[in-house]
Amino acid sequence: MSTPSETPTPSGVATPASDAPNPNSKSAAKKEAKRLEKEAKLAAKAAKVTSSTPAGEKKAKAEKEKKEEEAPFVNTTPKGEKKDLSQPMSSGYNPIAVESAWYDWWHAEGFFKPELGPDGHPKPEGLFVIPAPPPNVTGTLHIGHALTTAIQDGLVRWNRMLGKTVLFIPGFDHAGISTQSVVEKRLYKTSGKTRHDLGRERFLETVMDWKNDYQERITNQLHRLGGSYDWSRVAFTMNPQLSKAVVENFCRLHEDGTIYRANRLVNWCVKLNTTLSNLEVDQKQLTGRTLLNVPGYDVKEKFEFGVITSFAYQIENSDEKIIVATTRPETMLGDTAIAVHPNDSRYTHLHGKFAVHPFVNRRIPIVTDDIAVDMEFGTGAVKITPAHDPNDYEVGTRHQLEFINILNDDGTFNANAGEKFQGMKRFHARVAVVQALKDQGLYIETKDNPMQIPLCSKSGDIIEPLLKPQWWVNCKPLAEEAIKHTRAGELVITPKQSEAEWYRWLENIQDWCISRQLWWGHRVPAYFVRIEGKEQDTSDGKSWVVGRDLEEATARAKKLAGDAKFTLEQDEDVLDTWFSSALWPFSITGWPDKTADYETFYPSSMLETGWDILFFWVARMVMLGLRLTDKMPFQEVLCHAMIRDAHGRKMSKSLGNVIDPIDVIQGLPLEQLHEKLYEGNLEEKEIVKAKAGQKKDFPKGIPQCGTDALRFALCAYSGGGRDINLEILRVEGYRKFCNKIFNATKFAMLKLDESFKPEPTPKPTGNESLVEQWILHKLNIAADEVNRQLTDRNFMAATNAAYNFWLYELCDVYIEAMKPMTDPSASSTTRTSSQQTLYTCLDHGLRLLHPFMPFVTEELWQRLPRRPNDSTPSIMLAKYPVFEKHFVFDDADKQFDLIFNAIRTSRSLAASYNLQSDIQLFVHAQDDAEAALIKSQIPTITTLIKGCKSAEVVREVGQVPPGCGSMVLTRTIVIHALVRGLIDLDVEIARCDKKLNLAKLSLDKVKKVEAQADYEETVPSNVRLLNEEKRKTLEAEVETLELSKEMFAKLK
Repeated sequence: MSTPSETPTPSGVATPASDAPNPNSKSAAKKEAKRLEKEAKLAAKAAKVTSSTPAGEKKAKAEKEKKEEEAPFVNTTPKGEKKDLSQPMSSGYNPIAVESAWYDWWHAEGFFKPELGPDGHPKPEGLFVIPAPPPNVTGTLHIGHALTTAIQDGLVRWNRMLGKTVLFIPGFDHAGISTQSVVEKRLYKTSGKTRHDLGRERFLETVMDWKNDYQERITNQLHRLGGSYDWSRVAFTMNPQLSKAVVENFCRLHEDGTIYRANRLVNWCVKLNTTLSNLEVDQKQLTGRTLLNVPGYDVKEKFEFGVITSFAYQIENSDEKIIVATTRPETMLGDTAIAVHPNDSRYTHLHGKFAVHPFVNRRIPIVTDDIAVDMEFGTGAVKITPAHDPNDYEVGTRHQLEFINILNDDGTFNANAGEKFQGMKRFHARVAVVQALKDQGLYIETKDNPMQIPLCSKSGDIIEPLLKPQWWVNCKPLAEEAIKHTRAGELVITPKQSEAEWYRWLENIQDWCISRQLWWGHRVPAYFVRIEGKEQDTSDGKSWVVGRDLEEATARAKKLAGDAKFTLEQDEDVLDTWFSSALWPFSITGWPDKTADYETFYPSSMLETGWDILFFWVARMVMLGLRLTDKMPFQEVLCHAMIRDAHGRKMSKSLGNVIDPIDVIQGLPLEQLHEKLYEGNLEEKEIVKAKAGQKKDFPKGIPQCGTDALRFALCAYSGGGRDINLEILRVEGYRKFCNKIFNATKFAMLKLDESFKPEPTPKPTGNESLVEQWILHKLNIAADEVNRQLTDRNFMAATNAAYNFWLYELCDVYIEAMKPMTDPSASSTTRTSSQQTLYTCLDHGLRLLHPFMPFVTEELWQRLPRRPNDSTPSIMLAKYPVFEKHFVFDDADKQFDLIFNAIRTSRSLAASYNLQSDIQLFVHAQDDAEAALIKSQIPTITTLIKGCKSAEVVREVGQVPPGCGSMVLTRTIVIHALVRGLIDLDVEIARCDKKLNLAKLSLDKVKKVEAQADYEETVPSNVRLLNEEKRKTLEAEVETLELSKEMFAKLK
């Protein structure tokens, strides 16, 4: 077996990447073939020159065989059929070959569908339902989605193997803003056309084509990732059933007054030409004057931010001026007041007076306001622009000021801004306004001003507060219900940090604008009733009706209009994507209809997602779930970490660090990584930057790792933190772990000959040796630990427990230790018992790993023989290992730990003398029971110590032959290794002196502690016992070193 250093521990550092090329890349295969051919020629030439044995021929032959092995794998299994495993196992682990065919077979066999009990209800073992967060159809999945799948499917497979009725529902989100934006960019990039050139109907057809294409791509990715979704229930947020749910949601909330229409300030994205919710706005922190590019302007143009500009207004009919300051000078064109504090004596004489606007024919009242104005800040006078600032909006409402909108939807200024500025783009107007103020002598100064600027999270454009009539959700009462039910224990949020944020956000919730000025999405089911001969305002909700269909809307319109003639005009806007996604857990089961799925599978067991959308999505699902279904939509929310690159940077296409999980699974050369950058909408300068990032992070491309290694790595990273800095080399390290499992199973299968038949149950027979009892005990501990950690949602600890069992206990110890037990010289009882134990460990060990590594475990498990009367068709339906009383061997665990410590000490002793072969050990054991135990395990000891020729137990120190190096194991056991003739005696005596001094120093420290006056009274008994054991061991070490020194001196 290979050494443990071949694979990383889940919390450790990965083994460095191999320099070998990707064997499934044609170009790499050619390069490798040339390299091997060159090496073979050189070896042959050297053989001729030296007239030595034909080593060159052997090497050439071996390399020829290697080349043949590296031929790309071709899957010949017909789709949906079970893989034929009648042929011998391949010479090495190939993830592409191992992972082929299984998913299609699982799907075809219906293993992903929930298994109900005979009565048609969930099985008594329990019910586990996860509604998979629907990925956006904007593009293919990235590595963050792979993390989601790995965690969710790990839990799904674990619960399925525990015997529960399990449902994992897949689906896709239409992602209104994001999808429309990406399709518009692609449309313009490829044809030079805009959506308006196509018209609404043709554009929506184009987006639907995009959606179908990417839904298929994403589906294929999810298949490759091994997600055991029930594809018969796949959902899409805009399919008829889910669209019906969205309409029902809007109508119900409008009918009970939760949804209302109002002309209020919204976050307006000029680039996307739509409203955004507060959660879709990012805040960029500036420390002072900063020049920035703005989307929609020439890339060479930069505009000034992070400054505050002061200017003066002339007081009407006076030479006096009043100075105000603003970070957005262009908004002064919409000013309708100047506010001062009522107690500010500097401005008492101006109360009720007016200033004169320098550029538009407008009188500006001076009002008093003790809420908006801080007398100590600036000049104590504040310009008020109610239609373009959230704080000013409140001032305008309090003082019934005029709300003047100066901005068109496209970011240009309208007629309200004055003739001079009408038609200017907003940031050109900023420059022009400052210059105009200077021209009129009203400009005072511009100073650095640390501040935040609001950015659209989708386009990066600078958000404009804009007054618009929109549909709003009154969230306060919904949030209060969510808080009440969460505090009542109906919802568990993990980790706790996210729970604290949950309450903080809900307690400070604001109303939610759900209107979006898009074409792609659910059209608002609201209709303006235009009554003939009546003057009406579309801004408020008085002349609007809603309807589940046109018939219902018409009936309501008739009631509103009375006998007057009217026409219905449906709102052109669509609804916020999150308004439909918020219904996900119940709309996918059939709501608003009371379907069988809704009655059986709602509420869900848990919702697993990233902490970054806890409020975007999770809070809204809870609020609407409680309002519409009277039930908490899930019992648990698990928030996973955000994946960053190895440097801790957020994944970004422009950085070139966005990773497609399929590229990790099958590997990708650097050149092809570069090529993929051209598939998106990146500009050429961004592509150049991204290429540089890729070359730095993946100089040889991404190595082929396989799905199992990727899933295991992502779970091993998940220990409850907020961020994961993903290193591909670590993922590659877990491919080596897969290789270890593959080779260990392959080797073990040689020990299970054709005559081997598993016992009907794994229950021990009583014939088990000490090492067998020990490995079964360790298997039991691992099973208990994995189950406990999965219950606690600690995937790092769960994978670590499974990993350690396989690598350090099964592979490194038992499979090696059993070799003499399967020798022809061993008794049939010993051989059979060791085989049964090996079978149990392989069977249970593969099941233990299956939730994390579904493919390699299925491949290997299918090669194992079945126990009598076991017809389980797939490992994914096999019983998951749990703690079993009959596997408890506490005494054997302690006894073998002593043996293994003796093995480790012997290895260290041999290594200290560089002994690699013909190692002769003498174990001086003073205790009768320990001596008997070690003597009984001599075959195991010699087997597990590489190069060990013999090991002998001696009872007296005089039986140890002269010329031995020594190492103390315990106060009653010392390990000796014969080194006579292999060492420099003077050097060895010096080593003994050095060790002796250190041992005496340590011994003196312990004695000093024990000699303290109040030692017996103040030190706990367990600590005193440890100190006593430590003292006796050190005394034994001092004695051993003195004897060794004396012995080496005599040999001189």
